[in-house]
Amino acid sequence: MTGDDTMQLVYYGALLLVIGGAMVFELAGRGGRVLRQLILWVVIFAGATLAANWWIEGDAPVQQVLESGRIEIPVGRDGHFHLTATVNGQEVRFMVDTGASSIALGPADARRVGLDPDDLAYVGTAMTANGRVETAPVTIDRIEIGDIVDRNVRAFVIAADLDGSLLGMSYLRTFARVSFEGDLLILER
Repeated sequence: MTGDDTMQLVYYGALLLVIGGAMVFELAGRGGRVLRQLILWVVIFAGATLAANWWIEGDAPVQQVLESGRIEIPVGRDGHFHLTATVNGQEVRFMVDTGASSIALGPADARRVGLDPDDLAYVGTAMTANGRVETAPVTIDRIEIGDIVDRNVRAFVIAADLDGSLLGMSYLRTFARVSFEGDLLILER
């Protein structure tokens, strides 16, 4: 059990205790009016927090990798397409960005896949939605999406806080077909 699992278990236990306590007070007809209202507001707040947590982190759609070399990526709640790939043995969640010319790793993802952003040569620049940023060219040893494996893939590390990493056109061009079918982005080799 991870630390996150333990915290969720504690949270749900406390929520159950509060709701159960509110029901006991209400059904027993005891407790002052102020106390009942206070408990009611705590229950409302806990329910709103639970709903927000479900909405933000809940069952986000996930990609399907089929044996035929076809990847189906459903549109996310944010309106973007997100793809999870294994990069140098570590899972990285990319936003598929047809406006990006190449793969752009954020500093946190770069560290996780074995690239030290502090030791890179930031010799290039790129224009992003947040303005101009410095870039460092790198080579990713291995990218895996299901059975699809690519080696020695050129990418860039961005010298700015990026909320994730971008999967741009240089990688998308390695697929024979990139298309949309309703709310699915289809990549085929």
